[in-house]
Amino acid sequence: MFVGTQYPIHSDNDYKLLAQLGVSHINGFPPGNADTWTTDVLSKYRQKVESYGIALDMIALPIGTKPEDNQSPNITLGLSPDRDREIGLCQDIIRACGQSGIPAVKYRLFIIGITRTEPKYGRGGSLRSSFHWNEIDQNEPPGVWGEVSADDYWERIDYFLERIVPVAEEYKVKLACHPHDPYTPDGYRGVSRVLGTVDGMKKFVQMHESSIHGLNFCQGTVSEMLDDPATEIFDVIRWFGKRDKIFNVHFRNIAGKKLEFEETFPDEGDVDMLKAARTYKEVGYKGMLMPDHAPAVTGENAATVAFAYCYGYIRAILQSIDELND
Repeated sequence: MFVGTQYPIHSDNDYKLLAQLGVSHINGFPPGNADTWTTDVLSKYRQKVESYGIALDMIALPIGTKPEDNQSPNITLGLSPDRDREIGLCQDIIRACGQSGIPAVKYRLFIIGITRTEPKYGRGGSLRSSFHWNEIDQNEPPGVWGEVSADDYWERIDYFLERIVPVAEEYKVKLACHPHDPYTPDGYRGVSRVLGTVDGMKKFVQMHESSIHGLNFCQGTVSEMLDDPATEIFDVIRWFGKRDKIFNVHFRNIAGKKLEFEETFPDEGDVDMLKAARTYKEVGYKGMLMPDHAPAVTGENAATVAFAYCYGYIRAILQSIDELND
């Protein structure tokens, strides 16, 4: 396995810093708007990343987390013909990835974004991103999307996969989908978040079944779906890992459980992360383990410092189980 990241790149020095910190593989950020990502643009970007001794494992398709992001909103809103145009752009990017040597893309099929409540204090006064169902307006009305039943959502997902999976198969590019974050009861803000449960994720990977169709497996998000993450997460990893459906891992820990959790540093949450890493090894996973949603800390370059701590933790974990590859 590899230490990876999806931390935003702001300058060329950031690539140097990642290499110095032992991050050998990344989810990258090609220059320009997504509609300019031709094979030539992506090839040059991959070569640039590789010039720093880092492998470009994937990039993100331009699909936002909510309509206000104005990134392919009609795919999850289910509005044709605009969704066909947006899916067409995703197809073009997948083709360009295949032709330029980028092996995977990640994406999300969200409608109502990543829902959180007020942050909570963690270790040393750090701030943890949190979600507590009893602190939220459970009767908040739907947005522009209106009412979206489970059947509606599955139809939109099926429509997308039917058009994307064959292109990805042809160009040998893996599709890594992030589950819905967090789980919320059906009908919250009018939406049934079908990828917010383990059963929903299982159904998803068996639709249009293909070796290139799988998950951006956010361990933190999956833990947020469980009643007892500290005991349940390992069998979830096994179910998807044994079927080769894990294409990337957000190696994130939480304190708490379904509907009441806080996002922690990897070493201070409820899940035994060493045991989790051993479970990925057990199922033969060979990709990136990357930090995600690190707590906010004090000082200059705070986000970079928090992620750097996580990179070191992941390297130590992988060294301890003889799985660190650079």
